[in-house]
Amino acid sequence: MVSYPAMLDVPHELVEHVSWLIYARRRELHSRWRRLSCFKQALLTLAHLRKNETLAQLGAGFGVSQATAWRYVDETVELLAAWAPGLREALVGLGEGDFVIVDGTLIPTDRIAADEPYYSQKHRKHGMNVQVLATPDGTPLWFSRALPGRTHDLTAARAHGIVQACLTRQILVLADRAYQGAGATVRTPYYRHDELPEHYKQYNRDHARLSPNPPT
Repeated sequence: MVSYPAMLDVPHELVEHVSWLIYARRRELHSRWRRLSCFKQALLTLAHLRKNETLAQLGAGFGVSQATAWRYVDETVELLAAWAPGLREALVGLGEGDFVIVDGTLIPTDRIAADEPYYSQKHRKHGMNVQVLATPDGTPLWFSRALPGRTHDLTAARAHGIVQACLTRQILVLADRAYQGAGATVRTPYYRHDELPEHYKQYNRDHARLSPNPPT
C-alpha cells in the first residue's frame, strides 16, 4: 500500500474536542504509551466515520496495524456515545410553543448471514435505521441508537420514546408521512393532494416550509 496526504472536511475544533475526550480516558485508565497521539487517534476515527475508508487503509496511512486501528476507532466511538446527550437532555429548554423535526435515515451496511431484518424495502438496500431529532433550521439535537433497517420509522420513534418525550413536554413534532398515526403532538402531511380541500393543501404547504429535511 502507498499512503498519501488528504483533507478531512471537519472543523479543527472537533478533532481537538475528541482528542481531549481520548486524553481524559487515557488519564483515567493510567494508559501507557501508545503508537498514536490523542490527536491522531481522533483524526483516524473521524476519517473512518466521515469517509468510510476501511480500517486496513486507515491503519496503513497512520502507520498502525488494522487491529490497532479497529481498537482505536472502537474506543473513540464508545467515548463519543457516552458524551452524546440523551433524548431528555436534548429537549432541555424546549417546551410548549417550540417544535422539532423528526426523520429517519438509513445507514448502509454490508450484507450479513442473517440479513433479512436489515434490508429496507423503502431504500432497497441493507442498513440500520437511525432516528434524527433536529431544530427547525436542521441543526441535529439527538440521534437514536441504530435499529435493523427494515424497522418502520414510526415503530422506531415509538421504541426510542420520541413520541412520548415530546408529548410530555408539549413539543410539536413535524414529520413526514412515515409517521402518520403517531398521534400525540406529531403532525404529518395529508395524503391525496389533488382531492384535498384548499385549507388542507395550505396546511401541507406550511408543513413543508417549516420542516426541511434534517442532515443525514
